[in-house]
Amino acid sequence: MTHKRSAGLLLFRRTDDRDGPGVEVLLGHMGGPLWAGRDEGGWGIPKGEYGPEETPRDAARREFTEEIGLPPPEGPYEPLGEVRLTSGKLVTIWAVEADLDPALMVPGTFSMEWPPHSGRVEEFPELDRVAWFAPAMAEKKLIRSQIPFLERLLVHVKG
Repeated sequence: MTHKRSAGLLLFRRTDDRDGPGVEVLLGHMGGPLWAGRDEGGWGIPKGEYGPEETPRDAARREFTEEIGLPPPEGPYEPLGEVRLTSGKLVTIWAVEADLDPALMVPGTFSMEWPPHSGRVEEFPELDRVAWFAPAMAEKKLIRSQIPFLERLLVHVKG
């Protein structure tokens, strides 16, 4: 059985505040009615699925553009490795240092039947908003399966 694969980019920027040097990460809140009322655990790294004809890094760059509506930042890209989800999907993420104004986002969309069993197909944004978060808050906001990528980024930034 072939499992699905997904790839994405975790943007980070360095910050200076009263506690000294720090870092923030850019996360996106899942769009659509299933995520509308969920904040904690409803945010993720911009990513998406890809097939065998595309490299994971190329897919990560393409998915960034599709979900955020802006070109992906230029590297260097730091590989944060892979995580296999309980569903079997393999997720690969790269970190890239860049700054992005969340107000510039123009999200891609997807279609789904809503409400369920209504026969009506509605269009929703892939991500309904993006925002910068300090690591402690990002850990609360992130989907649990993506927290290892945040942890790996912090090791990289401090290293």
